[in-house]
Amino acid sequence: MKLLMKMKKSGSVCLLVSLLSATMAVSGGCGRTEEKENVQGAGTEETTAAENGQTGQAESEDADGGSGQSAGITFEARDLEGNTVTETVFAESELTMVNVWATYCNPCLSEMPELGELAGEYSSDEFQIIGIVSDVQEESEAEAVEYAAMLVEQTGAAYPHLLLNESLFRSMLSGVSAVPTTFFVNEKGEVLDTVVGAMDKDSWKEKIDGLLKE
Repeated sequence: MKLLMKMKKSGSVCLLVSLLSATMAVSGGCGRTEEKENVQGAGTEETTAAENGQTGQAESEDADGGSGQSAGITFEARDLEGNTVTETVFAESELTMVNVWATYCNPCLSEMPELGELAGEYSSDEFQIIGIVSDVQEESEAEAVEYAAMLVEQTGAAYPHLLLNESLFRSMLSGVSAVPTTFFVNEKGEVLDTVVGAMDKDSWKEKIDGLLKE
């Protein structure tokens, strides 16, 4: 019940972009992105900006299709357990799913139990999942980190979750305007695909299997 109450907290796309830009000292406005439609059939405040006319869809893009991502990702970050993680983590699996989420985001939390299931259904050398907590920074108070860790435990998303820092922001999140946003990265650190919005387990599995076959 406590988790469900927390999940009702809302944010907007514009707020997310402004917060990340201010925190990472990156200049730039909070511009409108393409109008989107929620893949699960219901619009949500967490993945939308009603004032900008967005509807929050899970939409797939090419690696260079406006996501702001490029090959050769480099970063150094800390996970919720205090471990240091770098871009070398991508070499550990043929395909890595990087799921950017926020503690206030209902669609993010709703899909995390199934992401946790998916993480356990593939061999680690074939597929892995990494989360990025977009609204909790490495310098955040212990209470914020503990809250994120509690959400991970309650949703069963038992895979590494990285805390936001400037290195992660510049390498992967500078083009993110909504949560959840998910990147698929190969063992060379090249972004193969980007999905904006939440999807169900079957849809994710179809995409994962398709990328593994390519």
